[in-house]
Amino acid sequence: MRDMRTTLHYYDIFPKVFPTGKEIEITIKPLGAHAECKNPDEIYLSIYGLDDGNPRDYPYRKNGTRVDFTYDGVLKFKYTFPREQQYYVRIFDKETNKRLLQMSVYALDEDLCGRYPLIGDLHMHTCRSDGRQAPAIVSANYRKHGYDFFAITDHHRYYPSLEAIETYKDVPIEFNIIPGEEVHLPDLAPDHINDVHIVNFGGKYSVNGLLKDEYADEFGYDIDKRRFEGFACPDMITEDEYREQVDALATTLDIPEGIEPFTYASCVWVFNHIRKAEGLGIFCHPYWLSNVHQVPENITDYMLRTHPFDAFEVLGGENYYEHNGFQTHKYYEVLAKGYDKFPIVGSTDSHSSINNENAYVASTMVFSPANERTDIIDSIKNFYSIAIDGISKEFRLVGDFRLARYATFLLQDYFPLHDDLCYEEGRAMKDYACGVEGAKETLEFISGRVQKQREKYFAF
Repeated sequence: MRDMRTTLHYYDIFPKVFPTGKEIEITIKPLGAHAECKNPDEIYLSIYGLDDGNPRDYPYRKNGTRVDFTYDGVLKFKYTFPREQQYYVRIFDKETNKRLLQMSVYALDEDLCGRYPLIGDLHMHTCRSDGRQAPAIVSANYRKHGYDFFAITDHHRYYPSLEAIETYKDVPIEFNIIPGEEVHLPDLAPDHINDVHIVNFGGKYSVNGLLKDEYADEFGYDIDKRRFEGFACPDMITEDEYREQVDALATTLDIPEGIEPFTYASCVWVFNHIRKAEGLGIFCHPYWLSNVHQVPENITDYMLRTHPFDAFEVLGGENYYEHNGFQTHKYYEVLAKGYDKFPIVGSTDSHSSINNENAYVASTMVFSPANERTDIIDSIKNFYSIAIDGISKEFRLVGDFRLARYATFLLQDYFPLHDDLCYEEGRAMKDYACGVEGAKETLEFISGRVQKQREKYFAF
């Protein structure tokens, strides 16, 4: 046996994740004859808790417990992992005490058991607004990259996300395409303007589609282009009616001097509608450099203090420091000031799924009972999400320390294997969207593999 950076490709260990305080049987399987154990009597196995100190320096903590095992082509052992943390499973040579192999597993407390890690993107664009590829192709390309779910959120438009869903409705895929849009409502000059960018993730009707304006003329007045699964959709209103509703709402809000009442009240109006549509309202990229920072600082601060939104896009689609760096600092700063905690997400805000250095700049890991729209939204609202910064080769995480520790393990020890399966499905999805013969049969053949992999690695 050998300990090397290619361990995941030499050995399979399962389950990888399981509850604390329960005896678990762990299997280590060599992946090929080159990885087989020739002399099992000449090795021993020990368990090390990552948080429990070096046994040489903290001997009374008894880290490095030896565990009995059996070997008949695969190695098996049973162990009760006492508390939540990452554990190293190490195999040593008996004669020299040289470490031959190290693999990692993770024990979880009860509240995280039954929640599976899903990678997703909640904000991106296609050629239906200012992106480059068609909705179906963007979907396939992001599945190839390892995403479990995403929403197409084109500017002013809800129907492109429905177009992507429609493309794949007759084939079994494990990629969850969720309806969405980036909400931009009309500027009603001179003092009724709102340029705060808001994403409607998973809402079952379009907020853009509530207004009778030039974009409604573009996509038409068919109600099924502005709602999902026949959801009850409010009647459309005129721009004058929209202004009257927002002005009336502003009188009920305690808006500080120096903040434009219509701007803030319009945001609240949008977020209220997203909730009525059973979606997740996301406050997006206030530190995007659009001439200057896209949102004035006092509005950003007030939004984060009052959080009329459901989630804050702490990481977004630019790779210069002022964007994600400032948003990360702001997030931790307002929590340190005692502002109420609010959920966070990371998204690419991508405008191209290929040949784009920002295509995978950020994402969200959600710990959800299932890869379903309602479960994902509820999990984010209940703080079971963490934002992933993918600007550099070495990922960075923003969010709760507990989730960051667990997510680090998953990104290193689970998702590389998961992503292999996603890539194959994404390729077949693209073939299917392009009319390649046999693509549907391929998707049918590989359907269910990601779920089976989850069931293998997560012993819930």
